[in-house]
Amino acid sequence: MSDLKLQDNRVGAIAYKLIVDGKVEEIITPEDAIEYLHGAENLIIGLEEALEGKSAGDTFAVSVAPEKGYGSYDEEDIDAIPLDEFGMNVSDLEVGEEIELWNEEDEELFEAVIIEITAEYIKLDFNHPLAGKTLNYEIQVVDVRNATEEELDMGVPESIMDEMLSALDGDDIDDEYYSLNNPN
Repeated sequence: MSDLKLQDNRVGAIAYKLIVDGKVEEIITPEDAIEYLHGAENLIIGLEEALEGKSAGDTFAVSVAPEKGYGSYDEEDIDAIPLDEFGMNVSDLEVGEEIELWNEEDEELFEAVIIEITAEYIKLDFNHPLAGKTLNYEIQVVDVRNATEEELDMGVPESIMDEMLSALDGDDIDDEYYSLNNPN
């Protein structure tokens, strides 16, 4: 175990339990710890601030307010999209389902939750599912190490680069992407 402390340009590996509104939202075990590059905005700001100066083996709890988490819930981030603008068959979609959408130029990916389906449109909530929520973490710092030059150049740890490359190769791409075709 390293005695390095988390600071900019170091890679941290963390395990955690995330509790929101009294419900466990996610558990990452030490065996499946996630890596991030400290100072590169790989994590929400409130979590990264809480990790500053921590070492491998440290455990602690922290509550992150919405403004340092996923932001406030914004009613303007809800939109009704006409069915004819979806580039795929939408008959299998259900209210409450999370979907991913590409814009009409296939340049930008958006995630949304379906909140209503009618014969004319699908109403989508583009807010992050945890927007407006206080995030309660129980954290364990599993490891801290210096970042490599490649990691510093890319702004993410090598483990994340590998996941991104795998997705680009098509290994992890989900077929649940929808393209919005804007006739305008």
